[in-house]
Amino acid sequence: MRATAKPQPPAWYVISLRPVGQHGSVRRAAAQAGLACIALSTMRIAPQDDARTQAALGKALAAPFVVFTSPNAVRCASALASLRGARGRRVFAIGAGTAAALRRAGIAGVQVPPRADSDALLALDALQDVGGRRVGLVTAPGGRDRIAPGLRARGAEVVRADVYAREAQAPMPRAWNALRAVRGKLAIALSSGDALDTLMAHVPGDLRGRLLGARILAGSERLADIAQRHGFDDIRVAEGARPAELLAVVRDGRPRRAIR
Repeated sequence: MRATAKPQPPAWYVISLRPVGQHGSVRRAAAQAGLACIALSTMRIAPQDDARTQAALGKALAAPFVVFTSPNAVRCASALASLRGARGRRVFAIGAGTAAALRRAGIAGVQVPPRADSDALLALDALQDVGGRRVGLVTAPGGRDRIAPGLRARGAEVVRADVYAREAQAPMPRAWNALRAVRGKLAIALSSGDALDTLMAHVPGDLRGRLLGARILAGSERLADIAQRHGFDDIRVAEGARPAELLAVVRDGRPRRAIR
């Protein structure tokens, strides 16, 4: 009887830095690409539901322009209030994942930039002439901190609602042990600068060199710059920050963007 051949281990292991409980999309994208996934959560999402947050959200949703900066912003906001708004309100999403979350919440006709980053959002034609207008920003502290200043510089009155907080946390010991056991190549799916900052603040000494040798799959030039400042030098910039877009460049052998 012929012996069954042992399955070959994956050549690449993708490290997901998504918040606790939100690694599923990266795992699915990795499996479809023939890659393995290691979950290293460095953040947890803490929804804000106090009276002050609810009041701020009500004012933001009443604005004629409303910007949502993440799927988590949509989920946490929809837990506090209906997102179906007044006729004529214009709604913007930072990327396709956020737009999909808005559609599930009942909002159609969402405007989305071609790239999921702050500069691309601010470059949308509909957000150029906002002087003297109110713009609701449904978001969280930190993260995409260029949107509000960019809108205010155009004369907009920004009405901000921080509907959740990102709480940093050190990865669990078992996650580090899983990383120690890996013998293949490492790549980091990077869609959050805060997540990478926390990762590098807590990485054990015996893993620092191995981690810095990983290939960064950055969702934007801004994220690539953050990775570079931490000492990573194998960096690929993807078309966007969705898992499938990030993983599409894991095997990209072309020279990376120039080191500045």
